[in-house]
Amino acid sequence: MGIVKISDPMHESLRLASQALSRSINAQAEHWMRIGMLAELHPQLNHSEICQLLIRAEQDGGLDIAALTGRGVSAKPATKAAAKVRA
Repeated sequence: MGIVKISDPMHESLRLASQALSRSINAQAEHWMRIGMLAELHPQLNHSEICQLLIRAEQDGGLDIAALTGRGVSAKPATKAAAKVRA
């Protein structure tokens, strides 16, 4: 875990979104980072497809970025969702 510095306006946006979606501020920030990271890794996917990927990954044991990117050794096995994205 680390500390990430963000601007005051972004923190306010996080606070509002987290309250509206019943998440903690940290959980909301992590959600946005996950969506953004997957959007950059897979620009061919739209938001709905990225959300479906996250749901499938969770059903398969959780999102494994190393498996999705094909880099590094991961503690988790590659998910079916990762395989579908690579195809």
